[in-house]
Amino acid sequence: MHASPELSPRTFGNEDLLPRVPLPTLEETRQRFLEWCSPLLTEEQVAATEAALADFAAPDGPGPVLHAALQRYDATEGVHSWLDEFWEDRYLGRRDRIALNANFFFLFADSAQGQVARAAGLVAGALAYKLLIDAEELAPAVQRGRPLSMEQNRYLFSACRIPGELRDTARTPYTAEWPGPSRERHIVVFHRGNAYRLDVIGEDGAPHTVEEIEAGLRAVTAASEVSGPGPGVGALTTKARAEWARSRARLLDHDPRNRTALDTVETALLCVCLEDSTPAGPREAGDQLLHGDSRNRWFDKSISLIVFADGTAGYNGEHCRLDGTTVIAFLDTLLSRPAHELSRTSGARSQGAPDWAPVEFALDDDLRADIDAAAVDFTAYAADTASATVAVEGFGAERAKQRGMSPDAFAQMSFQLAHHRSRGRIGATYESIATRQFRNGRTEAMRVVTPEVVRFVDAMADPGADAATRRAALRAAADAHVRRARECQAGDAPEQHLWELQMIARRHGAELGVTGPLPLYESPGWLVMRDDYLSTSAVPSPHVRYWGFGSTSLTCIGVGYALLGDRFHIYLSTPRSVRAQMTAFAAELPRAVHELDALLAGD
Repeated sequence: MHASPELSPRTFGNEDLLPRVPLPTLEETRQRFLEWCSPLLTEEQVAATEAALADFAAPDGPGPVLHAALQRYDATEGVHSWLDEFWEDRYLGRRDRIALNANFFFLFADSAQGQVARAAGLVAGALAYKLLIDAEELAPAVQRGRPLSMEQNRYLFSACRIPGELRDTARTPYTAEWPGPSRERHIVVFHRGNAYRLDVIGEDGAPHTVEEIEAGLRAVTAASEVSGPGPGVGALTTKARAEWARSRARLLDHDPRNRTALDTVETALLCVCLEDSTPAGPREAGDQLLHGDSRNRWFDKSISLIVFADGTAGYNGEHCRLDGTTVIAFLDTLLSRPAHELSRTSGARSQGAPDWAPVEFALDDDLRADIDAAAVDFTAYAADTASATVAVEGFGAERAKQRGMSPDAFAQMSFQLAHHRSRGRIGATYESIATRQFRNGRTEAMRVVTPEVVRFVDAMADPGADAATRRAALRAAADAHVRRARECQAGDAPEQHLWELQMIARRHGAELGVTGPLPLYESPGWLVMRDDYLSTSAVPSPHVRYWGFGSTSLTCIGVGYALLGDRFHIYLSTPRSVRAQMTAFAAELPRAVHELDALLAGD
């Protein structure tokens, strides 16, 4: 084995050492895709999918032409991953609303602080983190001796998604349009639908102290209470993207002051959303963090720190440049050390009360009506979403390891058993697998249902199966899960490869001579495997109580889970039409966990 080069201590110092995401061959993907989708299909559906795959991948079929185009793109100077354009299309190309549908949230551990004090501490800690990134002094992440990509850290601060008619764009630092780190000194504070610019970094680049930031927040909220409820322009960010693009264009055309206001929000280091309400518990807090009062949000921003009246706090963030692993590393730093300690490390010093000013939009009756309609529509949309929290106390990752099983495999087998019992079927299940060990690595799409999972669920449902038979089926399914997760971590997965080939046909089909329909993408395998019944993702952190996201289809239950040493917390979200099934799933989950735990204990 070759000795690995010495790793750089600089934040972005190891990016050039990272291997590229491997591009599978078309034949490898054809075989894997058929293997992955078959457990969800009938024999007739398997045959139809196999035929569609054969036609697609045939020497004279469209697959080789599209794959060759992808190979050329992958070899293009400046392209670091064959998935670079894929991520742009996947996130910035979606045309539905991102609020609730794409953004994700984290609910922080409790704090004894009041609202404004907690908000000030979170801001001070965030500034310390930003300055570490700016100086490239944030220690690069390493996993089992291998560096992980830190690229996403460039897009934490002063990052904003901008709506477009056909595709959105991302307004971020570290780009040709905005080279290097952001030198902005302000945040935007939302309170009762009002927006305020608050300068939290002095002119010489030193942050204000925690006490000064707190004083600035108190001045802003006092002004907001005097002025009364604001126009809540942020409600427009909940609209479907093309509609929001048209509303944004009307804002810009209406009055030059609106360009200044939008610039202030879009370039702000982050947003702080101060809420008058106090959530009744973790589920309600999660709901408010996921959707909440749209007039008091700007869902296009990468960081919104939301603090409720009692000091309960959390995060909502836009997804196009950020994944949960990057955000949780930021939040773990923010929440693991006292704010004053982080503030001192940032070089904060006393410089008097920070400057602040209202962010003023010039609105006419039509624009006000547009904002009001967006807020009403989103309130109805959020009300049509059901959610639940599940806390399995006394069971966690350590217990799973004691039972000789991967904690994630145990969690996923619990989901499969509970889902089958609550909905009477096995359904397509997505799991996000991090691939940050690659250059520009983000995530891979894992499909959880394997033949071994089907046999495990069947064994658990078979009254004639004894404990030994069920236990063997459980371990076989868990082992298959681990094998597939490792394949995904290695980049050996079919779905995103085929999806990008479909996107290439849409972008460049005419010039490539691929102009007809592509039956593969109407085949049972493609449609059934991607019709999620469960969409799952794990981001464990001791500083986060719950985290979650919206469902991905009308049949889907979104499952954000954190399996920690001694607890297993899950936030579920689904369309209201699936509420009864989600409620049954939530009830079955703890029972499934304890039943599988007891089953493994019998070894």
